[in-house]
Amino acid sequence: MRRDTLLFDLDGTVTDTDELHLEAYRRILAPRPLSVEEYRTRVMGSTNAAILAWMFPDRPVEEHAALADAKERLFRSLVERLEPTPGLMPLLAWAERHGIKAGVVTNAPRDNAELMLRALGLATRFPVLVIGDELARGKPDPLPYRTGLERLGSTPDRALAFEDSRSGVRAAAGAGIETIGLTTSLDAATLKAAGATWTMRDFTCPRFVAQIEAEFGYPMAA
Repeated sequence: MRRDTLLFDLDGTVTDTDELHLEAYRRILAPRPLSVEEYRTRVMGSTNAAILAWMFPDRPVEEHAALADAKERLFRSLVERLEPTPGLMPLLAWAERHGIKAGVVTNAPRDNAELMLRALGLATRFPVLVIGDELARGKPDPLPYRTGLERLGSTPDRALAFEDSRSGVRAAAGAGIETIGLTTSLDAATLKAAGATWTMRDFTCPRFVAQIEAEFGYPMAA
């Protein structure tokens, strides 16, 4: 059976927003610093509930939602212009030409996700946008990816997923989807240990181009 579905994480996969998120968290935590390593190991790909519980374990849970909202407002205020990951736009154009299904599966809040897609000029490109916080469980649980497959009318064996975080890779792989890790922030060994089949820097990778041409049955060249 040929593949016919592409599922993308958003932050760090469709576009690199790590610096903006890190700055927003640093402002929320001031004067306590947040290291890049802490961001990569404790924040990337996690739900806001899990992140705030780690950052503020001594504060009432009721305060976590307000802190998360403040952080996300800060993040959105920092978004001015976003660049798509290299190779993404040709990939999406190829998918559209050949009727290949595409969706976004993210733990980002809906306001963030929609803002980012607008900034990239992709506001109407994805018919399915799955928000982890709107489900019973977000990543690393497989539910968001299973939901994406269901909404697109697809199955794990017909899909490829793209992720840059441990929790995201675990979620996609846990849903039975072959998952390619993007080394935007984490190294290949870390992503493979989480369940990625293999890794690449971006969507221009020759191995990736050859794989999708073979598995989807369409050449990338227009």
